[in-house]
Amino acid sequence: MLYFVTGASGFIGKRLVKQLLQRKGAVVYFLMRGQQPERVDALRAYWGVGAARAVLVQGDLTQENLGLSAEVLAQLKGRIAHFYHLAAVYNLEADEDSQVAANVDGTRHALAVAQQWQARHFHHVSSIAAAGLYEGVFREDMFDEAQHTEHPYFRTKHAGEQLVRQTCQVPWTVYRPALVVGDSQTGEIDKVDGPYYFFKLIQRLRQWLPPWLPAIGLEGGRINLVPVDFVVHALDVISHQRRASGQCFHLVDPKGYRVGELLSILGRAAHAPPMNLFVNAALFGFIPPTLSKALLALAPVRRMRRAIMKDLGLPDSIFTFVNYPTRFDCRQTLAALQGTGVACPDLHDYAWRLWDYWERHLDPELHIDRSLKGAVAGKVVLVTGGSSGIGLATAHKMAQAGATTLICARDPERLESACQQARARGYQFAAYPVDLADAADCQRFLAQVLQDHGAVDVLVNNAGRSIRRAIESSFERFHDYERTMALNYFGCLRVTTGLLPAMVARKSGHVVNISSIGVLTNAPRFSAYVASKAALDAWSRCAASELADRGVTFTTISMPLVRTPMIAPTQLYNNVPTLSPEEAADLVAQACIFKPVRIATRLGQAGEVLHAVLPRVAQIIMNTSFRMFPESSAAQGQKPGEPPAPSLTPPLTPEALAMQQMLRGFHF
Repeated sequence: MLYFVTGASGFIGKRLVKQLLQRKGAVVYFLMRGQQPERVDALRAYWGVGAARAVLVQGDLTQENLGLSAEVLAQLKGRIAHFYHLAAVYNLEADEDSQVAANVDGTRHALAVAQQWQARHFHHVSSIAAAGLYEGVFREDMFDEAQHTEHPYFRTKHAGEQLVRQTCQVPWTVYRPALVVGDSQTGEIDKVDGPYYFFKLIQRLRQWLPPWLPAIGLEGGRINLVPVDFVVHALDVISHQRRASGQCFHLVDPKGYRVGELLSILGRAAHAPPMNLFVNAALFGFIPPTLSKALLALAPVRRMRRAIMKDLGLPDSIFTFVNYPTRFDCRQTLAALQGTGVACPDLHDYAWRLWDYWERHLDPELHIDRSLKGAVAGKVVLVTGGSSGIGLATAHKMAQAGATTLICARDPERLESACQQARARGYQFAAYPVDLADAADCQRFLAQVLQDHGAVDVLVNNAGRSIRRAIESSFERFHDYERTMALNYFGCLRVTTGLLPAMVARKSGHVVNISSIGVLTNAPRFSAYVASKAALDAWSRCAASELADRGVTFTTISMPLVRTPMIAPTQLYNNVPTLSPEEAADLVAQACIFKPVRIATRLGQAGEVLHAVLPRVAQIIMNTSFRMFPESSAAQGQKPGEPPAPSLTPPLTPEALAMQQMLRGFHF
């Protein structure tokens, strides 16, 4: 038996051809445009046949007679038993001209060829979109009743089917598949479309919320999904049954699901938080159309909507289906398939396969290089305070990843030692001695960096000064607050604002601020340090909001306690669990790769929540820990280099020793 198929390389088409070729003696002629030998070879390999049974016919859907030569038209006249027309644009986002050319003109050309060949039967694969946005149940014998077909996709699918109904001179059958998803057995799909646009949103919910937290879903209209294998098997079975011309079959799921139910099923498949509470999207229908259009016309609303949709990877067309009003009757299809063993599987049984295939093969994140090398290779990275501690460990990571790494610090000797380490490891640092707390010196440094490198792609504000001293011990030491603020806030601000103009001009740049867990927990004895870091955090939040549309991003790392020279004077920390500089540098690497707004430990987050929800309880807890630990010997007057006096280092209580081990990375 001879078949002719348009759209044989498409998602449904190539599977249908494979199904047809399993019939004894079947030969399939398939239409393709231009010379594409590699693609043709791949298709034949997928079908498992050679050129004798899968015959390429070169042509063009948009041309008269499908662009077929006179020889081909004559050769196949009277020989084609079944003509399957699947080629079309299945994309709500496509421009109107391309949809008209494929869905309307392409159907007209296919009909003309089928009639010239006197094909035994013409099978037109339409879509449920031919019903438009009909409100209610759309039966298989309905067509003219379609409503709201103003959208180009709905209009062209309706017009294409209308051509078949009004002009086809050979026996014909129309098939209207629902939204086609991946294979129910393998999950395989060739592109992100339709319900797959929800997958990224579900994935974000899984990342943001704990799995036990009930989520709020949107209860909208009904969305009908069918797996591609059901569509192909149903097409094959029904098209080979003897029947009268002019029938239509809805290849849909007899159940159908509301938007909320669909999201709930997919959410369970993705192990996302369960959606136990639903808001009916129909409530938005009470908003007068004129008011909603006026709101969406406002520039701020358009900007926010566009940014959110882009972040979630959602196209505007997705709103078409939130309140989709149509349900599809499929009694004729069920009757035709009765006893054949072909039935639409239950979405609950294969949703996990759809999710698994998407997350393994189609998630946009898979195509982004999430390595540090992918984030900084070939870019200019400046690490302040890069001669020791977190800064030096970070600089090594950046240079190893292929970045042009700049480091700055006050001590030229330490800078040279850092550069020697880099050379010993096979790469280079560009070192700049500077006192960031000195306005003139900082200005000189910035001018030199911009002259040498043009711009900085990634800035790591790591340079800082920490003072551990209770407020009661600081009444006569106001200079502690001034010098801490001079470096931790104003110094970082000078560097950042000095480099931002070049970042804004290039619409690219990332700033990483090394803040402290103390900002989240309001750590006692660190009022000067925490206040300076909190000031930088607040400024960065403001800057991030202003520059969100300029390509410049900010990440604040609420760093736990790290064993660096900065904490060395505090002997109390000798037995406290801390991060190593290399572990801290890993957090900086995460900030450069993923560019989150903030990185914080669970302990820091818990402290922030406690201060927000139960501020009085948080104060009592922090005051208890404050009184549990003594001042450092340096804060009590010990000179640098002097051995600690016993009177300045009283032994810790058992409670204090236990808390030391329990609270990793907490400042006391």
